[in-house]
Amino acid sequence: MIRLVELALKKQRLQMQAAAQRLQMAQHLQAFAPAFAVADSALSAGRWIKSHPQWLVGAAVVLLVARPRAAFRWLRRGFFAWRALRRARQALHSLIP
Repeated sequence: MIRLVELALKKQRLQMQAAAQRLQMAQHLQAFAPAFAVADSALSAGRWIKSHPQWLVGAAVVLLVARPRAAFRWLRRGFFAWRALRRARQALHSLIP
């Protein structure tokens, strides 16, 4: 009977400690809230672009017709960014099985 009471008290202490740690973690993460908001916006924009690719293609065509040099400059930058992203993903997948 005494053992059960000890275990219950230990469980209660651990629960209180976990609650305090969660609160402390939430307070520390408040400093990163603006960065999380930017990341959420970027992910949201990426999802929108993925579901509406015709707008991206239309903007690219307008840019290509209006300013061909700028279009090719952005195309080159996009290609290098895409390649870098692929390499980063491959490296990450090789590190994490």
